[in-house]
Amino acid sequence: MTDKRKVLIVEDDRTLLGVLEYSLTREGYDVATAADGLQALEGARTHRPDLIILDLMLPKLGGFEVCRILRKEMATPVLILTAKTEENDKVTGLDLGADDYVTKPFSTRELMARVRAMLRRSPMSEPAPAGQGTVFQAGDIVVDTARHRAMIGNSTLDLAPKEFDLLVYLARNKGLVFSREHLLEKVWGYDYGGDSRTVDVHVRWLREKIEDDPAKPRRLVTVRGTGYKIEE
Repeated sequence: MTDKRKVLIVEDDRTLLGVLEYSLTREGYDVATAADGLQALEGARTHRPDLIILDLMLPKLGGFEVCRILRKEMATPVLILTAKTEENDKVTGLDLGADDYVTKPFSTRELMARVRAMLRRSPMSEPAPAGQGTVFQAGDIVVDTARHRAMIGNSTLDLAPKEFDLLVYLARNKGLVFSREHLLEKVWGYDYGGDSRTVDVHVRWLREKIEDDPAKPRRLVTVRGTGYKIEE
């Protein structure tokens, strides 16, 4: 890996922290660590990592609060680690701005696959080769991948990275319906499977930014029993 990506691991279990640090370093990542919530905020602000792996059960400042603060300050992808099995905790993490989660216990192989997928630069959001169009329009939504910009009319949308990737994929395929599993594969890069609620939460966030009434969407619509599409 010639261009080292920075990963911040936030975990108070020293044994697990050591395992994750070793595994990520061996994979070629530039790794920083933090053992509590306050160190997590300091590390994120100092190192400006490309990805943050965040345990939810932390001393001094809990993972939920850390995630909430980080999302206000930066758009860095956040992968939360949780030993909790309650569905509400997973959804709460996503609601606070996490991009995905892994439930303990997990295999190192699975975690590395998630890390690679989250750090993989989406081909939808990269500049296209010379001579190829990079602007996609769906109704009054215009997405310019070369400038990494999305607009409705004269208003620029303030989108998180994965929201932008999702909008690009749907806009370039306007009118087509995609299942949650398909979107996990194409937008998140999870070719081994993942949790479809991640897609649902990001769709909800996106609707809050592109719909006049998110409760009655007319741009990003649900096709019952199938998935989602952007109207032409």
